[in-house]
Amino acid sequence: MDHQKLLQLAEQAGFEHSGELNIEALVLRQEVRDMCADNTCRRYGKCWSCPPACGSLEAIRRRIRKYTGGILLQTTRTLRDNFDVKTMLRAEQIHKDRFHTLSRQARILYPDCLPMAAGSCTICQQCTYPDRPCRFPDRMFPSMEACGLVINDVCRDSGMPYDYGAGTITYTSCILTC
Repeated sequence: MDHQKLLQLAEQAGFEHSGELNIEALVLRQEVRDMCADNTCRRYGKCWSCPPACGSLEAIRRRIRKYTGGILLQTTRTLRDNFDVKTMLRAEQIHKDRFHTLSRQARILYPDCLPMAAGSCTICQQCTYPDRPCRFPDRMFPSMEACGLVINDVCRDSGMPYDYGAGTITYTSCILTC
């Protein structure tokens, strides 16, 4: 499938790296979901975009089965040192802003596309899960990790680097298309 227009839009949005996603690289792994359940990021069971709210691996598997292609998107920043949390958080926000912009554009080109974000949704200061429906279901995307994906493997199997060297951080998202 030709994603040239979408890749051009990704470049215009400012992503440092973008490219075709190998749909065969989407291997959903229970071990990744188990890491979510360990709640290291403190979002498990607290956010619509994360497990268990985002659905079981089997439900996600059924959902992505209809997709035949997609693109990977990356934002990379250089850190001053390994503890440069300010740059890490800023890079995450830049990536999420770019991704939301591109996802809106992608839905015009591919109305049935499935955006999968980097990390959990952070649109609302306090998520409504589990008490009320999501306030922004059209802007809330499951994270690639929440879907059971090992990001490094998806990148490698799609021919895109994940690690851009010591002293860098990279956020990766994808958009699946039919």
